[in-house]
Amino acid sequence: MPRIPDVTLANPRAGRVKQVRALSGRSARAKHGQFLVEGPQGVREAVRHASARVRDVYLTAPAARRHPEILDTALAAGLYVHLGTPEVLDAMSPDAQGVLAVVRTDEPELGEALDRRRSPDRPLLVAVLASVRDPGNAGAVIRAADAAGADLVVLAGESVDVHNPKVVRSTAGSLFHLPVVTGVPLSDVVEGVRAAGCAVLAADGTGDHDLDDLLDVAGASPEGVPDLAASAAWVFGNEAWGLPSEDRALADAVVRVPIRGRAESLNLATAATVCLYASGRAQR
Repeated sequence: MPRIPDVTLANPRAGRVKQVRALSGRSARAKHGQFLVEGPQGVREAVRHASARVRDVYLTAPAARRHPEILDTALAAGLYVHLGTPEVLDAMSPDAQGVLAVVRTDEPELGEALDRRRSPDRPLLVAVLASVRDPGNAGAVIRAADAAGADLVVLAGESVDVHNPKVVRSTAGSLFHLPVVTGVPLSDVVEGVRAAGCAVLAADGTGDHDLDDLLDVAGASPEGVPDLAASAAWVFGNEAWGLPSEDRALADAVVRVPIRGRAESLNLATAATVCLYASGRAQR
């Protein structure tokens, strides 16, 4: 176990504590180009996979003993590690569970992210959220995209801020595993992913194509039928109203997830998971 540093932060009303706490607000995040990562899972993945962007790591002594791998990785990467009292960490964030990091924002351009992930050996898989406002849903889709092996996620239009603490927590560290592009109009996203060779598939209950049928013919799809084995960008709509007609019209095909039972519909994160895994399976 690495040596636990001495406590250096004991005053929950100190200026540094207030500055860290302020990053829970969007204006402070935008001003400083930094955001909070709360809890051991998110911080663990940040120090492992994005250490160059981690500005500071904060732990309580009990948390440092419970999670020696976080402390060890942070110290090995030369990061600034601060030990604070439980009162200090609680003042910084009530959701920190004794472990917190301040991380610099990374805003990749869409074209740059697509170029970085493109490979002649395999198709691309992209998840696009169109005006998704709920932080938990956005985070869950990023996590699902990571699990399904997607190359990147795009939060298009008026979607929630990806650095909102609730989004960051909901990704469970997946935010640091794949690029996430934000602030691009959906029409520009569609243009960009098409230029990268992706078919644009809109997920919607009114779709003309059944997802199961597409899986049955993946790799040998007839003309006019989307091929799930090829590069694809899935577009998922808002939680409440789905994809409006003008957004569906941007897609090459509209695909429905079959409902076998009596459920009225699937929620956004579940539908996204099913679609992304279907493409991931077909592509592999």
